[in-house]
Amino acid sequence: MADPIKKITLRDGSTRWRFVVDAGVTPEGKRKQITGTKDTKAEAVAERARIVHQRTAGTLVVPSKMTVDELLDTWLKTATRDVEEGTATNYDNAIRPIRRRLGHMRVQQLTEEDVEAFIDWMVTEGRQRGGTPGTGLSVRSARLSLGRLRSALTLAVRRGIVVRNVAEHVKVSREAQRKAAAVAKTRGAPWDQDEVRKFLAGIVTHRLCGPMMLAFIAERPAEVCGTRWAEDVDLDAGTIAVGDNTRTIVYDRTLEKGKRNKVVEKTAKTDAGRRALPLPIPVLRALTVARTVQAQEKEYAGRGYEDSGYVLVDELGRPFKTDKLRREAYKLMDAVGVRRVRLYDARHAVLTWMANNGVPDTVVSAWAGHTDLSFTKRVYVHSDPHSLRAGSEKLGELLASPEPRVPDLPAPRAEAERVEWSPGGRRLRTHCRHGHEYTPENTYIAPGTGYRQCRACRSGNQQSG
Repeated sequence: MADPIKKITLRDGSTRWRFVVDAGVTPEGKRKQITGTKDTKAEAVAERARIVHQRTAGTLVVPSKMTVDELLDTWLKTATRDVEEGTATNYDNAIRPIRRRLGHMRVQQLTEEDVEAFIDWMVTEGRQRGGTPGTGLSVRSARLSLGRLRSALTLAVRRGIVVRNVAEHVKVSREAQRKAAAVAKTRGAPWDQDEVRKFLAGIVTHRLCGPMMLAFIAERPAEVCGTRWAEDVDLDAGTIAVGDNTRTIVYDRTLEKGKRNKVVEKTAKTDAGRRALPLPIPVLRALTVARTVQAQEKEYAGRGYEDSGYVLVDELGRPFKTDKLRREAYKLMDAVGVRRVRLYDARHAVLTWMANNGVPDTVVSAWAGHTDLSFTKRVYVHSDPHSLRAGSEKLGELLASPEPRVPDLPAPRAEAERVEWSPGGRRLRTHCRHGHEYTPENTYIAPGTGYRQCRACRSGNQQSG
């Protein structure tokens, strides 16, 4: 058998030792080979043996010039094969900071320290738009990008490009998480029931009262925007079909600037998200009024009216996008004089009220359109002052007992038995055991020991303490 190690002579007359090892085939069926060149034959033999051993063990990684940017292209094509357009856009947005910071690096040169530095950069100065450039992005954004990078590197491991996933054990720093928690606290809690009632009372004569009340039966903003009169609302039966049509915005970079916010209509992702709800009486009445208002606006606008069939429209019948719904909701909150909260917080407030007022957990979860009961309780149900007060009253029923009273105290001690405390916390008598008070004139401090003695007892040769 021919020696796999070949001696070669370079142009300058020096010699090297070279070998070639087969390393499998490419996806296109072409043979992959690894070529190694060493100064001595012993080094070449050792290196070739190492490569052959790794090939046999299945841990061989063929040297590759693939960059992180190229890996992300491959991963994105694979990851978005069976997902909705909005999800694909979210993936693309999440990997943009990775491309900007790490895209030029070779995948095989990427280290765990590089990934940690990238995450630290994201939460300190990674913002490019949506705020002041150069400031930190949220912990949530950092976690989303880290999750996509982990997934891409898992693909690289699976395809033999790298041996291990260097992002697997990287986490957002605790300091960044503490700062994020502090910011979340300053943002405020969802409305309590008093704020909900104040807001609804303040918009009762507004044209958007009916559509706005859909957010207070725990509909998501995209579900509110996608609700249609004919297909989803049955005023006679007093029901509404939620999730059969959602209307959301997807940012499409392939479109020209100024027109990249594209509206996408789709059904809910899960069967639980598609649900039929009985309308509460106040909501049914508000929607009935909204239907009448739209009919009047249509008559007034004439040919200029767009009969879109949606519940949430402007004065000319044009349907709202979720961003317009958010802006209009903020205007109403300011006009009524309540705290600005996200419409998702209105959803939180409603589900919290239901859970804290005796509605079974299974009903609350089904009403919210969730498949996971524990998720509803963990994310959407919060404590508020009213529910805490109710909980206190319930607990009081358990702890009920006879009226507490002051116990009978023992008689005061005799003057000679009373004590006082030194500044150092030491227990001191006010009188000696023979009844003499320790006044400055009657107190003797023994040299060396610092013990206090009664002068009257010393003069009478009596032992004091």
